[in-house]
Amino acid sequence: MRFSNQRVIISGGTRGLGRAASLAFLSEGAQVQATYRGNEEAAEELRSLAGDNVERLTLTRCDVSQEAEVQALWDEIGDQPISVLINNAGIRRDALMPLMDKADWQAVLDTNLTGGYLMSRGAVKNMMAQRYGRILFVTSPTSRIGFQGQTNYGASKAGQIGLTRSLCKEVASRGITVNCVSPGFIATELLDDLPPELIKEYKKSVPARRFGRPEEVAAALMFLASADAAYINGTTLEVAGGI
Repeated sequence: MRFSNQRVIISGGTRGLGRAASLAFLSEGAQVQATYRGNEEAAEELRSLAGDNVERLTLTRCDVSQEAEVQALWDEIGDQPISVLINNAGIRRDALMPLMDKADWQAVLDTNLTGGYLMSRGAVKNMMAQRYGRILFVTSPTSRIGFQGQTNYGASKAGQIGLTRSLCKEVASRGITVNCVSPGFIATELLDDLPPELIKEYKKSVPARRFGRPEEVAAALMFLASADAAYINGTTLEVAGGI
């Protein structure tokens, strides 16, 4: 198995893309620590879905936007070597800019961008000691093409890419890579809140004429986290059907 004896941390690892990634890494032998902000039901669903691999799954409640909670996570991990960090935790607070509260702007940046910084800061310290590591961000095509009502989300995702490009240069000599995976429209519960006519419009905008599957994003994450991707650093892999 590709990730036997490797410890993988996945923020936001109990729902949607994070859940798919958690299950995929478990299936390849990894020890997976999936964090979640507070949805206990989703955490228990992941525990159930893990099946025979559940003994290699750790569920940790952690709001990545809160520095004290992230620090507590890394204090608990201590000197245990971490091979892979996937910064997947993210939120949206959509509104046109004239109607967007500053609190909604700040909440998105605090979780999506600052949360990724806090998690990655702890991972870098751990990985530099072992001179190996993979840090991944789950970003979005919104960072480059934009969508109405998502100035906060687009800014946070563009920030993740900028962070990736700079951080990879700081840590490459220590055997650590930093990359992004950029999923387009993926069939997760996030689409359930959208009206049917908007879902139809979005699907038509995808050259592949379909939404992606969470498992397809998980496969991209596993590739960039693997030994096969050792010379890939500072890049963004689009999993977006041609958008």
